[in-house]
Amino acid sequence: MTGPVHPPCDEGVIRAARPEVSGTRKRLALAATVLGSAMAFIDGSVVNVALPAMRTALKADAGQVQWIVNAYLLLLGALVLIGGSAGDRYGRRRVFVIGVSLFAAASLACALAPDAGWLIAARAAQGIAAAMLVPASLAILGSTFDEDERGAAIGAWAGFASVTTAIGPVLGGWLVDHVSWRAIFLINLPLAAATIGLALAAVRESRDPEVEHLDWRGAVLAATGLGAVTWGLTAAGDRGWASPTVWTALAVGAILLAGFILSQAREKHPMMPLALYRSRTFSGANLLTLALYFGLTGALFFLPYELIARHGYSAAAAGATLLPFSLIMGGLSGAAGRMADRFGARPLLTVGPILAGIGFGLLGAPWIGSGFWTGVLPGLLVVALGMTLAVAPLTNTVMSAVAASHAGVASGINNAVARIAGLLAVAVLGLIYFAPGPQGYPWVMGVSAVAAMAAGIVGWLMIAPKPQASRQSPE
Repeated sequence: MTGPVHPPCDEGVIRAARPEVSGTRKRLALAATVLGSAMAFIDGSVVNVALPAMRTALKADAGQVQWIVNAYLLLLGALVLIGGSAGDRYGRRRVFVIGVSLFAAASLACALAPDAGWLIAARAAQGIAAAMLVPASLAILGSTFDEDERGAAIGAWAGFASVTTAIGPVLGGWLVDHVSWRAIFLINLPLAAATIGLALAAVRESRDPEVEHLDWRGAVLAATGLGAVTWGLTAAGDRGWASPTVWTALAVGAILLAGFILSQAREKHPMMPLALYRSRTFSGANLLTLALYFGLTGALFFLPYELIARHGYSAAAAGATLLPFSLIMGGLSGAAGRMADRFGARPLLTVGPILAGIGFGLLGAPWIGSGFWTGVLPGLLVVALGMTLAVAPLTNTVMSAVAASHAGVASGINNAVARIAGLLAVAVLGLIYFAPGPQGYPWVMGVSAVAAMAAGIVGWLMIAPKPQASRQSPE
């Protein structure tokens, strides 16, 4: 993601894994997974505040600015499912260490980028690496901790993820202001060294013997199809909608994505089993995720850019504006989970996205330039409250909508949907924001608000209500 919240259903991968090993080095293994995931989470949040500086230093155009983010999201979203399968097939520790090593090398390449094209290619390599290390880190937790220990491991992992994504924009902004935008990538190098050392010392290798085949055809079709669509949408900003090249790219992307769906129907071990979508609730939860995270990523991508480029904020100050969002989500997510247990997910998945949509509307109002306390904070608080209400019930809804044996792949699909939503948001809303003419920022926030509110409507219409307890005595 490109904001201070990690996608839903990460915890589901942990819960779905089968514990195979247990030993005295569990805490060190937990530390390795936390540090490894932290690199991906930090990079998902710090780049936004550095984009104006990158654009100036590298003389990048609007399309290249979008691709600095989209190259990462594209490869991560398209490959995260097969990345998890690769860990199960070839060894979770092996894939995790390879992913961390590649992420470090790609981060160094980002820091040394002489031009925008180099940086975009290095960001794509980071996306491939993240698609390997994130699911492998979660699977390592599942194979290391017993069932009665996983709750604490999940809490520690998720808590640290919230902390790193909260401080990431602030730290990144400070580095941009006082050192260089290149420094935000160099902080990954010591993290990677520590992660690899801990993994090799404390994590025992584990595999899933049932995974014998990887759906490479599906992965290639998904990545190339999404890439073509994203390129077409981004290029439309420069070339115009009358360009045959734009429509050719969109058509090719649509054909490749249709081929991906057909391949999943015919594949013996597909990366995205279509049978899961027979569940109305599972389909509704993923449609809700697509709309809600489209709005969230669009808003949190363009808010820091707008504050820096048009309202005189420093990079550190723009990053710090997102702290209340992370603090509220971290502090109230447990209460939201308890509310979902009591009232069911449907009310929260209706009210939460609608509240988030109202918040996006407030962030796009004319008073955004009046200062942080009156212009930014009110809308951000409403967004945070809405997302807090929605995220925990969304995770539980996806997990409970399928059989327990499919919990891991279901959570992986939902995670990928959230990342693809972000990819599409940056591409589509970039057409509005960077378009010549009147200021596009209020329109970006308006579209984000509509998307979030549409997610709330989907929540009411497609999420199954909580079953009523029977008053009959058992026979």
